[in-house]
Parts: sequence; C-alpha cells; structure tokens
Amino acid sequence: MSEYVKVSEIFGENVFNDSVMRERLPKKVYAELKKTIEEGRDLDPAVADVIAHEMKEWAIEKGATHYTHWFQPLTGVTAEKHDSFITAPMSNGKVLMSFSGKELIKGEPDASSFPSGGLRATFEARGYTAWDCTSPAFVRYDAAGAILCIPTAFCSYKGEALDQKTPLLRSMEAINKESMRLLRLFGNTTSKKVTPSVGPEQEYFLVDREKYLQREDLVFAGRTLFGAMPPKGQELEDHYFGTIRQRIAAFMKDVNEELWKLGVPAKTQHNEVAPAQHELAPIYAECNVAADQNHIVMTTLKKIACQHGLYCLLHEKPFAGVNGSGKHNNWSITTDDGINLLDPGKKPHENLQFQLVLACILKAVDEHADLLRESAADVGNDHRLGANEAPPAIISIYLGEQLDDVFHQIIETGSADHSLKGESLTTGVSTLPDFRKDATDRNRTSPFAFTGNKFEFRMVGSKDSISGPNVVLNTIVAEAFSEACDILEGAEDFEQAARDLTKKWFTEHQRIVFNGNGYTDEWVAEAERRGLPNIRSMVDAIPALTTDKSVALFEKFGVFTKAELESRAEIQFETYAKAINIEAKTMIDMAKKTIIPAVIKYTTSLASSIIAVKNCGVDPEVQTELLGKINCHLKEAQKALEALEVITAKAAAIEDMEAAARAYHDEVMPAMEALRAPVDAMEVLVDKKDWPMPAYSDLIFEV
Repeated sequence: MSEYVKVSEIFGENVFNDSVMRERLPKKVYAELKKTIEEGRDLDPAVADVIAHEMKEWAIEKGATHYTHWFQPLTGVTAEKHDSFITAPMSNGKVLMSFSGKELIKGEPDASSFPSGGLRATFEARGYTAWDCTSPAFVRYDAAGAILCIPTAFCSYKGEALDQKTPLLRSMEAINKESMRLLRLFGNTTSKKVTPSVGPEQEYFLVDREKYLQREDLVFAGRTLFGAMPPKGQELEDHYFGTIRQRIAAFMKDVNEELWKLGVPAKTQHNEVAPAQHELAPIYAECNVAADQNHIVMTTLKKIACQHGLYCLLHEKPFAGVNGSGKHNNWSITTDDGINLLDPGKKPHENLQFQLVLACILKAVDEHADLLRESAADVGNDHRLGANEAPPAIISIYLGEQLDDVFHQIIETGSADHSLKGESLTTGVSTLPDFRKDATDRNRTSPFAFTGNKFEFRMVGSKDSISGPNVVLNTIVAEAFSEACDILEGAEDFEQAARDLTKKWFTEHQRIVFNGNGYTDEWVAEAERRGLPNIRSMVDAIPALTTDKSVALFEKFGVFTKAELESRAEIQFETYAKAINIEAKTMIDMAKKTIIPAVIKYTTSLASSIIAVKNCGVDPEVQTELLGKINCHLKEAQKALEALEVITAKAAAIEDMEAAARAYHDEVMPAMEALRAPVDAMEVLVDKKDWPMPAYSDLIFEV
C-alpha cells in the first residue's frame, strides 16, 4: 500500500455501490432496482439477469474468479461457499465466465450443518440464501484471491429464519410501518420511509501472534483461563487515549485503508482503557448495512493483525483484572428526507413529537428490559456486565439533565414550559476560547443512554453481531409506536391526546429512568426496590426469548414465529454449554499436561538445591519456605483439577440443553475458578523462565 492515501480516491472502490450501479446499469434496470430497494418491490428476473451480468463483469475487472453468498448463520460468525464464474468448457477447450440473475438472487447452502435449534433435522438439508439488495456487494481480497461477496439472508426450505439478517430485515420493516403511522398523525405527508440507523463502536485487544500461539487458552477459548496480574495494570489510566505505538499505528493504517476500500466509513481510532486494548468506530449506516459492515470490520481486524505479526482478540474479557471489550450500539431512527425522530431540537419542551417518541421508547425498554438484556447475552459478556468497567446487568435509561428536567415537568404538570440551556465553559485561561457546553453530561455507567440525538446501548459484547440487539430495539419500539397510534388515531383533539399519553407513559415508566452511577451497590438495591430485573448471566437471560409476552410481540410484527424463538433459545443454551465445556477441557489439558508438570519440575529442582545448600552447611530457610508455599498450592491445584474433571464429565452427559447450560454455569464455572486460583498463585512464585507460557506482562505490555 502507498505511504500516503487520499481517502476520497479509494473509498468504496471495491464496492458495487449506487454510483457503480448508476454508471454500469441501463437506466431502466437501475430504476427498477432502486424501486426494489426503496419500496420493497419484487425484482423482475429479467432485471436480475442484467444486474448479475454487470456485477460479474465489474468483479472480474477487479480480479475476481469466484463469487459467494455471504451470510450470517447462528454460529456467531459469517459463512460463505465459493463458486467460480466458469461454466462448462466449450468444444474449443475454452470456458465462458457467466453469472445469472438466478445465481445472484438464490443460493443453496446445506442447512442441516448450521445451528437450527431443532427447526431442521439432519436429513432435511435444503436451505436458501436470498440476496439482500439493500446491502451492496463487494470484492474482498485475501489469500484465496479476489472474491465477489454478495450479502444475503439465510432461511430453511420452509422459510424459517436460520440467520441474523432475516429477522433484522423483518424488524426494520416493522418499525418503518409503525413510524410512518406516527409521523402521519403529526401531519408529516412528505416522508416515505423510516429506517433505523446504527453506529457500532468496536473494542478489541491486540497481542503478539507468537505469544498468542503459546497460550492454549487463547487459541481454544479466546480468553486467558489462567493468569496472574502483573505489577502494573490500568491503574495509572495512561493507556486511554495515549499516543498510539508505532506497530499499532501501522496496523491501524492498513485496517483503515482496507475498510475504506470496502466502503466502511471507519472514522475514530484510539487506545482504550486497558493495556493492549483499542477501539474503532464508524460513521452511521442503515441498520442492516451497519451489521454487515461490522462483520467486515471484525474480519478485517483479524486479517490485518496477522499481517503485522499480531493477533486480534474480540472476546469480551480476554484478561482478568483489566477492562473487557464491548460494542456500543448507537441507535437512531431517521426518515428518508433526513428527519431524525430522536432529535429533540433546540427546544425539547416544545417538541411534542419527540416527547411522544421518547415516551414510547421508555415504555418499550421498561416493558421488555429482560428481552433487551437477553439480546446482549453472551458467554464472554458474563465476565464483563456488572463489573466496574461496563454497564450493569440491570437495564435502565439515562436521559441527561436537560431531558430529565423536561421529563419531570411533564409528569408533574402535563406539559413543559422550558428547557435547560448549556452554559458557557470557562477554563480560567485567557488564551483558551470560551464556548457553550452541551445541555447535558454523559453517563458511561448507563446501559441505555441518550446522547444527543440517539440512544447508546452499551451492553453489546465485542464479538457479537449487532443484529440481535437491533432486532429487539426495532421491534419493541415498533410495538410502542403501534399502541400509541391505536390510541391517537381516533382522538378528536390529537394534540391534547398526545400530551395526555406522553404524561401517562412518562409516569407509568419512570422507574426505568436513572441518571446516577450504575456501578454502585446502592443502585442495585434501588433497582430491586423499583422492581427492575437484575439478570446476571446468559443462562438466566435466555428464557426471556420464549415468554408469552415475547412470542406475542414478535409474532404480531412477523419478526419471529414461536418455533423460531424456541429454536434460538435452544441454540443459546447449547452454545453456552459447549463454550464452557471447551473452556473447562482446555483448563484440564493445560493444568494436567503443561502447568502442573512444569511446577513439579521446578519444585524438584528447588528441592535439589535445598539439599545442596544443606550440604554446604547453610540453613535453606528461604528456599524451604518457598517450596512449602508452592507445594501447598500444587496440592490444591491437583485436587481442584480432579474435581473439575468429574464435574465437567457430569455436565457433558446431560442431554437437555437448558439443564446442561445451568450445570455448566452453576457447577463447572465455580470449579474452574477453584482451579485457577492456586495456579495463578503458583505463577507468582515460580521462576519466570520456568513458567510454561507467556504471562500477562508479556501479552498486554509487549506489543
């Protein structure tokens, strides 16, 4: 890559975007495709053939030999099957390169080998991928060459959603329909479509690849299962926003260039709080496009890291004792003509439409807090949520001083007559400019915070798809909008009815609003008093998917069927059980084959040196005391190892997935912690050169 890059020249060069389609497609074909994208119309097969041909020609010019339907099954990662453009050889021995509309629109991956939660039996193998024409195709370059990637949805032969994208698109249609109903009530006759937009911030760790490969736990589990804290962690807070090291800066430069070429508007990069932790944030995009782009971001981070001798860790808690990683989901809803429904304007106290939208969101989050919490449930997130680094496991909403003031005015009197204004910030330094502060501060401890013209859902895990949380956000808000419209559409005095409804819902759902410190024990007690759920683990969160309330919600808007929800709950339980089983077996393997033998070797050598010292007539008091301490921990570790083996085998034998997941959470996880404690204690005592794997200091400070 060139040393200096003009972003404007490379941005989107590997994307079959609107400008490329406008240039290459016949005007009539382009117009038909735009109608499909903007109005949800069916695409004529003849039009699809023309699009496919031009897409293929464009991709071949980029060096592509293969195409793939790029989709998001319920595995947590993307999936793809590559097909070349070549057709059957001709009589002269040459081949044609072709790509039909049928091949563009539909693919047939094997549906039986992906998680289905019982929706598909092994013998029921047929599944379909369907082109999502609202998310642009792109050419990706890697060791396999240039591949045309076509974003698709993935469903079973019977039409059940087997992926993340299908329900996301369904939820986007739901919130569009109900938002338009609401806008029409407020006299908006010009907007034609409302789309949820998302800007997902991505946190990650970078470690040296050679050291990563020496840690069996990082390779198999994505996190360190053993590891004592080094003398320095993040206490000095010197890494956060600190000067980026040159090796990391070079990595970030290549990441940005790759993402810009793929049309991902990567904007912000910086060091995060923990050593070796960093963040990348893009500009907003439509919800499904943002979800696709975030998968591209995660893949690109890993690919470029390898090119720099690094490894990118996306696990939510790869290192105990320092901050973990999240993915802040900045969510808003905007019309096709640029109206942000979450923009309070300069006078929020006069903005009735915004007030009602806010009331709907408060109602939605309060009534479905368990479901929103479940949408961020992840095995790795269990180590992060509720710690003094991330939002608590309790869902609450932060409004900020300005909106909170308007909120309470309306509760007390039914209307608001003023809004707090931002004051001037005076630094006390004459050469620094005075400027207007925002009318409200930020609250980094809130899981769902209003931040000016959007809500920031901070609970999402760093390696998770953002599709799940946004499916829930879109659907629960669509439900609240629908209920508001049902009430207001027949009102004689619409404005007064809207004010009355806003006050009613503000009052009924004020318990969800909390502007204080979400990390304190006092808030936990206060939340319990308010009746807010405190769901501490993924296993406890999963049942929210299949409650009668959730089934009714999702079926009403056609986002999920009951069978699809039950299948996803089954997959979640199975995922948890399998993940913890892998971690437990990895711990057993590391302790039995690597750590305990290394400690025995060290203590044997230490015992020999004690004998030698005694033979010299010197009292080996220090050596003997050290040997005693290590042997005590060694005995504890061996006992804990044997217990973990028994408990893990017992959990693995449980066939019911929910029961298995609970056994892994309630019994195996504590047994794992019981093994880790003496091993970490021994690491501090054993000579560094004899410890069999890189320590935390090697991993997070030597990058």
